[in-house]
Amino acid sequence: MAFVDRTVRSLFLTELLSGMWLTLRYFFRPKVTLNYPHEKGALSPRFRGEHVLRRYPSGEERCIACKLCEAICPAQAITIEAEPRADGSRRTTRYDIDMTKCIYCGYCQESCPVDAIVQGPNFEFAAETRAELFYNKEKLLDNGDRWEYEIALNIAKDAPYR
Repeated sequence: MAFVDRTVRSLFLTELLSGMWLTLRYFFRPKVTLNYPHEKGALSPRFRGEHVLRRYPSGEERCIACKLCEAICPAQAITIEAEPRADGSRRTTRYDIDMTKCIYCGYCQESCPVDAIVQGPNFEFAAETRAELFYNKEKLLDNGDRWEYEIALNIAKDAPYR
């Protein structure tokens, strides 16, 4: 009986017709493919992308040089040097991140008491040389200025779950 069944299916090409029917059904459905450089998919508010240093609305940098992010970084990718200011507060003089070492764990962001170091929404930061992936304080602050609006929205969306 199995021989007859197999012969009838191969004679009438039922597998081919069922495959064509499946193709025809999906042909008229909306497409789910994105045209990547021109269209980008939605990112989670908790997405861990390129690092940024944030500023207060007054323009002063948030980092208070507590060095918690440097201490907690499992890859030892963060280097901080600090000195006291004239008003008695501590601020960083050097804040470097070696992005070739970074494992994007997010511990630096979680340990920061003032939300100074954050992993932003940018995932398109490819470089041609390793030297371009050594971020200094100026580069991190520039990233923060560029992505501040999106970062503030993501922090506001994530606030109920913290």
